[in-house]
Amino acid sequence: MARRSIEDTSIVMVGAGNLATNLAKALYRKGFRIVQVYSRTRESAQGLAQVVEAEYTTDLTELVKDAKLYIVSLKDAVLVQLLPDIVAGKEKALWVHTAGSIPMSIWEGHVERYGVFYPMQTFSKQREVNFSHIPIFVEGSSAENGWSNKFNDGDRAAAWSVKVFEASSEQRKSLHLAAIFACNFTNHMYALADKLLKKYDLPFDVMLPLIDETARKVHELEPKAAQTGPAIRFDENVINGHLQMVADEPRVQELYRLISESIHQSSKE
Repeated sequence: MARRSIEDTSIVMVGAGNLATNLAKALYRKGFRIVQVYSRTRESAQGLAQVVEAEYTTDLTELVKDAKLYIVSLKDAVLVQLLPDIVAGKEKALWVHTAGSIPMSIWEGHVERYGVFYPMQTFSKQREVNFSHIPIFVEGSSAENGWSNKFNDGDRAAAWSVKVFEASSEQRKSLHLAAIFACNFTNHMYALADKLLKKYDLPFDVMLPLIDETARKVHELEPKAAQTGPAIRFDENVINGHLQMVADEPRVQELYRLISESIHQSSKE
């Protein structure tokens, strides 16, 4: 029997946000056939569909019913609310969602074959990422007999990533929480630093070498061992001076205090 090509896998993208946009483009470049893109806004649906040479729709009742794979990448609350409408008439197809915090069991009672496809990375429409080295965590229903194996053989492995792992829903929730600390909270600190620097007419890019070196260090050291700064030794003169500098912003002041205390306590554990 001739080996099936990845082009035989017709895909519908349900969603056209940051993750969906990057994933659809990556699949398209690797030769997968995306047949349709859904988004509630015409601009998003049409924009992504044009890039990947697919049809588009803003109406869930118009989703094609004969695709092999449906990838749902929506906000968590929207997925929960619209799930029955999304899968209607397509219950025998293979369905996956890309959410870190939603369990695979959300599919139960709605479709026969299902799973989760969770790329652990930060995504923006304006910046394309290389999927080949992004850790991808997958989970599949027993009815699909380990559908994640599809991403670990031959052409498909190269098409998705060299780092594909199976992870349970509970493990994925832990990954998602850890990613919030490592990525989202960290980026918020960049935003606070940027605001402070602007106040004193300084450019944010002076921070970039510091940011880059901090990130490089944790490739070689455990994060705890890489920690530096006044909080680890609880240098009260420096800390109190900084707290005075942000006295006009009580929330930032409290954030500084709490994080400093956390760093100091962690250093003693």
